[in-house]
Amino acid sequence: MIAEKTDAALKWEGMNVLIKELGYVDAERFVALMNREPFDYTRWRQEFLEDDSVRAVSSKAMKYVNEKFG
Repeated sequence: MIAEKTDAALKWEGMNVLIKELGYVDAERFVALMNREPFDYTRWRQEFLEDDSVRAVSSKAMKYVNEKFG
């Protein structure tokens, strides 16, 4: 059984991912944008993923990982 992360651990890990991928300045900009503008994750997910099945999303994710990390 995998232990659930604490909120603090999840925030720390998330910020580290943002910094790694975007750099410090753009990570801070992203956080500021998310806090400033209303954001409906469910609506975004439905529009972004369209009508993809779980298998299609998984396939896209694996393709991305393979392209990015070989």
